[in-house]
Amino acid sequence: MPTRRRAPVRIYSPGLPSELEIVVATLADVAQRVGVSQATVSRALNGKPGVSDKTRRTIMETMRELGMVGESVQLGTPRQVALVAPDLSNPVFAAFVTSISTYLARHNLLPVLCTYTLRGASETSLLGMVLKQQPIGVIFLAGRYDTEFADHSDYAMLYERHLPTVFINATAPGLRGQCVMTDDAAGTRMAMRHLVSQGHTRIGLLLGDRHHYPSLIKYEAARSFAKEAGLDLLDEATVWTTYGFESGRDAALRFGEQGVTALLCASDQLALGAVRALRSLGLDVPGDVSVIGYDDSSWLPYTSPALTTVRQSVDAMSRTAVDALLRCAQDPALLDQRRDLVFEPELVVRESTGICRTWRSDER
Repeated sequence: MPTRRRAPVRIYSPGLPSELEIVVATLADVAQRVGVSQATVSRALNGKPGVSDKTRRTIMETMRELGMVGESVQLGTPRQVALVAPDLSNPVFAAFVTSISTYLARHNLLPVLCTYTLRGASETSLLGMVLKQQPIGVIFLAGRYDTEFADHSDYAMLYERHLPTVFINATAPGLRGQCVMTDDAAGTRMAMRHLVSQGHTRIGLLLGDRHHYPSLIKYEAARSFAKEAGLDLLDEATVWTTYGFESGRDAALRFGEQGVTALLCASDQLALGAVRALRSLGLDVPGDVSVIGYDDSSWLPYTSPALTTVRQSVDAMSRTAVDALLRCAQDPALLDQRRDLVFEPELVVRESTGICRTWRSDER
C-alpha cells in the first residue's frame, strides 16, 4: 500500500513568507506529543487567550524539535491588553502606564493605551473600540468604577464577555474583578500623624470629588484620626474639588481665611497648586503652612520646596496588576470573584512640612 502523504500545515507569522508549507509534521503530531488538543495548539499559534504561557512555550519547543518552525519564529502576534487611563497630565498615571507596559512586554503582551478626556473619546466609546480588537484583558487606571452613583454597566459587559479585568485603586463595593489598590486610609493616617508630631492642630483637607472613593476614604480616615487625637477637623477647612494644579491653587485660596497651619492634599498636583496659592497670599511653606501631597511623582524632589508626600508603590502594584490579569486569563473561575490586593504606602518627608510656628512659640 502506498504511503499516505501527510496534509501540510500552514503557519502564518510576521517576518516569514505569507505561507510556509511543512510536510514533515502536522498540528495533530504536536498536540499528541504535548498532550493537548489540536484546538489548543491552534490557539497558542494565533496568540488567543485560554492557553497558559507554560503550554505555549512547550508547544513552540515541540514544533521546533519537529522541524516545523525556525528558532526565530514567535508564537503568533503579541496578545493585546487594553490599558484604560484618563488624561496622562497627572504624573502618577504616566508612571503606572510605563511600569505596566514594561511588565506586559515581558509576557509578550502588547498594551493598547486608551486615554479618555473631557473633549475626546469617552470611557464607554473607547471600550467599544477596544473590544473589537479582542484583547485578552483590560487594566483600568481610573474610570467610573472609582466614583459613587456612577454607571457601572460597562464593567458588567466585560464580565459577561468573560474578559479578565483589573482595577487600579479603590473601586465601588460589589464590583467583580481584581482590584489592586493603595491603602489610602493608612496613608492618610501616616500624613496626619506626621503633622500632629510637628505640633499642627488646625489641619485643612484638600480633596478630590466628593463622590470619589479614594477621596472619601482619605476623608473618613482623617476624621477618625482627628477624633482619636482630640483634634477639631472643621468642615470649613475641608475643600472638595477636581484634580489638577489649577484646582489646587483655586481651592487653597479659601484656606487663607481659616487659619490652618497644615494642609493635607489628595494628590501631588493639588498640593503644588496649593503651595502656589499660599505663596500668593504672602504665606511661607512650610514656615506658615505645611503641605503634604499624595502619590510621590518622580520630580517632586526638585520642586521648591521639595514636597512631602505619601508614596504609592507604583512598580509593585503594576507587576501585581499584570500577574492578576494573567491568572484570570489562565483560570476563568477567578472571573467570578472580587479580589482586593492592598499595598501599604510610604510617607516621604521632604521640605514642605515643618514644626508649627505657634507650637514653637508656645514652647518658648
